[in-house]
Amino acid sequence: FWGVIANAGGSLNPIEVVTGASPLYTFNAAKEITYNNVVAPYGNLWSFFFGFVPGSMGETCSFLIIIAFVYLVIKEVISWVVPVFYVSTVFILSLIIALVNGYNDGGIFWYPIFQVISGGLLFGAVFMATDYVTSPMSNKGMVIFGVGIGIITILIREFGAYPEGISFAILIMNATVPLINMYVKPKRFAKEAK
Repeated sequence: FWGVIANAGGSLNPIEVVTGASPLYTFNAAKEITYNNVVAPYGNLWSFFFGFVPGSMGETCSFLIIIAFVYLVIKEVISWVVPVFYVSTVFILSLIIALVNGYNDGGIFWYPIFQVISGGLLFGAVFMATDYVTSPMSNKGMVIFGVGIGIITILIREFGAYPEGISFAILIMNATVPLINMYVKPKRFAKEAK
């Protein structure tokens, strides 16, 4: 479609699909992590936020995912706890990594923002980690669950062979949900009989 519009004055050469390295693959393959090597080839961080970067469906437009998150929380379809603690954990750990490694050539916050809005992190936080069956029952359990997913995601992205890691992190933490539910129980409303 866009190829037809771009070539409206000349011969028709429709472009159906364009393939290329995703931003996280570029990040994982970069020899030196700098703003110019990781973000600049795709424009700037606003390009990531509004979805003008290559990637799978559901992982490119952070803006729409945030709108969906707000809508689902307002309609009480999902709880805000897991996504907020998951994204916050990734942001804080990425900020620490950026400060330790000196990734401040594009400003101090470019690296953590890149980690949050690139790849499927927001999609996983809003649509995958909030699954009713595989999420903890209590708010404290949800906090532990979200923080755990964030830690595992950063470990996979920083030290693993895969550029993404979100699905693995969610699956690993899903396996811990029975333990979380056993040790972090919701508060009971009734009193025990003597």
